[in-house]
Amino acid sequence: MRKPTVLIIDDEKNLVNSLMFSLEEEEMTVFAAYNGRSGIAEIEKQTPDVVLLDLKLPDQSGFEVLDQIQALPAPPITIMISAHGDTRAAVEAVKRGAQDYITKPFDLDELILLIQRNHNHRQLKEEVAYRREREADVHGLVGRSATMQKLLDQVDRIGKSSARTILLQGPSGSGKTLIAKALHAKRDRAAPFISVNCASLPENLLEAELFGAEKGAYTGADKRRTGLVELANGGTLFLDEIGELPLPLQAKLLTFLETHRFRAVGGQKEIDADLRVITASNRDLQTEAQAGTFREDLFYRLNVMPLTIPSLAERREDIPLLASNFARELAAQEGCKPIDLPPETLSVLGSYDWPGNIRELRNTIERLTILHAGESIGVDRLPPEIIESAPQLKNSASGTDPWRNEMQGSLTNEIAKREAQCILEALAKSNGRKGDAANSLGISRHALKRRMQKLGLTGDEL
Repeated sequence: MRKPTVLIIDDEKNLVNSLMFSLEEEEMTVFAAYNGRSGIAEIEKQTPDVVLLDLKLPDQSGFEVLDQIQALPAPPITIMISAHGDTRAAVEAVKRGAQDYITKPFDLDELILLIQRNHNHRQLKEEVAYRREREADVHGLVGRSATMQKLLDQVDRIGKSSARTILLQGPSGSGKTLIAKALHAKRDRAAPFISVNCASLPENLLEAELFGAEKGAYTGADKRRTGLVELANGGTLFLDEIGELPLPLQAKLLTFLETHRFRAVGGQKEIDADLRVITASNRDLQTEAQAGTFREDLFYRLNVMPLTIPSLAERREDIPLLASNFARELAAQEGCKPIDLPPETLSVLGSYDWPGNIRELRNTIERLTILHAGESIGVDRLPPEIIESAPQLKNSASGTDPWRNEMQGSLTNEIAKREAQCILEALAKSNGRKGDAANSLGISRHALKRRMQKLGLTGDEL
């Protein structure tokens, strides 16, 4: 498990120095404060896992500090340190929210064990709570909004049904793949789930990819190739971006959906396959069918059981939950402490339109996690396009209040400087390769180019 960060709040400097040395030898990160006021300031700044709090401080009592700690949105583990004979007071502190206590003089090994035990217990509790929350979601889908609850109910009903064709329509990045996996899991989690993006394969290879090919069917076909339809037999085939399927191949797919039989490329024998086919598109297939760019008969065959996936802007009340889930998930992935998202930051995230939907939100949280692991994310650390679109900041920066205008301008300039610095550091690490730099920042190459143009960067600054 991850080693804890520890804050010591005690005015005995010799004791603090001794504790810091011992805890750092255990590979813990340690901070110190010598009175209650600076201790609370350090908690808000450093967000420690564990606080060692003395009951007697020069400016206020340990009880007063403990009450302030317990009032925080996510209070750290607090272990009280009491003088000899103050056991009753320490027990009272535990009743008021402290996790444990130890009396002076104490054994260092005992204190280290106490810190580790409480920290490990907290981590296990958080992990169990997180897993339970994930299990309550449908295959990783998160949402408490009425729109999302309605969709999850439809997923449950359709997933358990005998429906063989399901059409998912919704904007890019809205979670269509997760919905497809959830539908599959509702029917038979152990059966094969085969996924292919129709837009990612060359047209001349797509038919062989889907239906397979016999040996010698085309140049380079030196052995029989099993197609995805055959591999998905008994389970689910998910065809993402179905609108990109060429018209001739649409006809072959329609025949398969009606007969459940197909021929491999270059083959004469018909092969049976019993599977569910889930298709998805970010385009309006009905409109395209009417325009003749998508087969109308195939559209109606696919549209037997349609599901519309809402954009993130249509379910704004889910944004705080999604952002918090991503923060925990990505922290576990990176092996670091999760970022903290204060209410004002969540409010700004909730007001943004998220044109890239859930994918864009996840990328944003990933970037913040990498750059500011374990820190509290103020509004000033959010990407400029999110800040600039926030109505609450626009209102506060109206012409009626010059001071607020000046502050907002300074904030935007500071963010631009930080972003430019991050981009230049990423470019330096990738030796100027923009594709690699974009990957390390968690954005697309096109988005990196756009941000560089906006910030006036050319890459020659390295």
